[in-house]
Amino acid sequence: MDQLAAAVLLPGFTGTTAPDWLLRRVADGLGGVVLFGRNVVDDAQVTKLCTELRSVRPDVVIGIDEEGGDVTRLDAGRGSEVPGNHALGAVDDLDLTRSVAASIGARLAKCGISLNLAPSADLVLTLDDPIIGVRAFGSDPVLAARHVAAWVEGLQAVGVAACAKHFPGHGASTEDSHEQLPVLPRTEEQLRAVELVPFQAAVHAGVRSIMTGHLVIPEWGPAPVTLNKHAIDLLRTELGFTGAVITDGLDMKAVGGDLAVGAVRALAAGVDSLCLGGMSLDDEDIQWLIDSIVAAVKAGDLSEERLTQAAARSLALGLPPTSVDAHDAEIGLTAARRAIEVRGRVSVGPDPVVVDLVVDPSIAVGDVPWGLGPYLSEVLPGTEVVAARDIPAEEVAKTAGDRTIVVVTRDAHRHTAARQLVTNLTNLGKDVVHVETGVPGPDLGSVARIDTHGGSRVSLRAAAELILKGTT
Repeated sequence: MDQLAAAVLLPGFTGTTAPDWLLRRVADGLGGVVLFGRNVVDDAQVTKLCTELRSVRPDVVIGIDEEGGDVTRLDAGRGSEVPGNHALGAVDDLDLTRSVAASIGARLAKCGISLNLAPSADLVLTLDDPIIGVRAFGSDPVLAARHVAAWVEGLQAVGVAACAKHFPGHGASTEDSHEQLPVLPRTEEQLRAVELVPFQAAVHAGVRSIMTGHLVIPEWGPAPVTLNKHAIDLLRTELGFTGAVITDGLDMKAVGGDLAVGAVRALAAGVDSLCLGGMSLDDEDIQWLIDSIVAAVKAGDLSEERLTQAAARSLALGLPPTSVDAHDAEIGLTAARRAIEVRGRVSVGPDPVVVDLVVDPSIAVGDVPWGLGPYLSEVLPGTEVVAARDIPAEEVAKTAGDRTIVVVTRDAHRHTAARQLVTNLTNLGKDVVHVETGVPGPDLGSVARIDTHGGSRVSLRAAAELILKGTT
């Protein structure tokens, strides 16, 4: 029973090598681990870490959040080498999407990672959404469905399991489930017509796992989907999904404070794998969770049959990937260039002023480098860079003088100061180029507008190249 309970756990841990306690747990049947930026130095180190884990049990599940674009773990120190979903949706080339996913998968497979907690199958359904944004392929469920399927096919073709998330769709939420429990203003009929369309496409494409969202659908009752048997049953019956259902991070505030209670409730609802990666656990934490699950079985709150089923589905995600030659280090920049959209004529002088308007990233994104300044300075050495959270238009105007001002934002529609800076500089008669790296919001009246559809390293570099072409 202890082994069955251990098999459904996917904890996170601290460090860039496997602690002795973790190796012992893996040898004894721990389902696996989820890697985060805190566990990553570079690909060589991750490969060594995965080799350590697989040396004690070859079929251990090793998962990671490598969506590409703004959400990256392998490239957390420098920004992703590929653009994210929104950029791929903007290009709308299924072969490109499939190839980008295959390139990511080949890199993961070479490292020894068997499960990628991607793609996001969510939609952009409100500009007030604080957590999905450019992680989605777009707002059109049919377009998103095509690309979700292509992404799944590309990743799984190289032997890495995909995970469509966050069922039934996070895009209509105006709250971050890392911080609180969102209640979606959606009926089941609306969900079937819109949000569930990309998830159905993922199932048809053979996706091996699906991640639940910590979201309340009023028609399904007060429990969040992760803990909601009706929701999991719908996924199994109506969508026909037979693979592993994985929770979003059980340590997130949306599912409450007691990790053990959440674990048991999720398993009882029909979930198979418990993602515990956001927080770093230790040996005592793992034993506490195992004991809690076993106690629930003995108390009749969780059936042994259900736990056995969950363990089998969870462990199936540990099939070691085979290293394949599908990684393309250049495809990301190619895709990023194709994704850029421009309004107006981008014409800057040799010494522009770049204002990188810094905003706190979401918890999902984390502390990944962002900003156009370093990339434009590289191609235009005379560039002056200002990185600020809030800066008056008058101060920027005084600094710039007659030079072109490039204002770089991240979801300006969600940040009043960002919108005001662009509009105020424009009203002052300044030559302003607005570069938006989030979901494109309303036009703020700048002389030119560049939408990158993401803040990845390659998206920022592509924007710098485009501005360089407009240098006079």
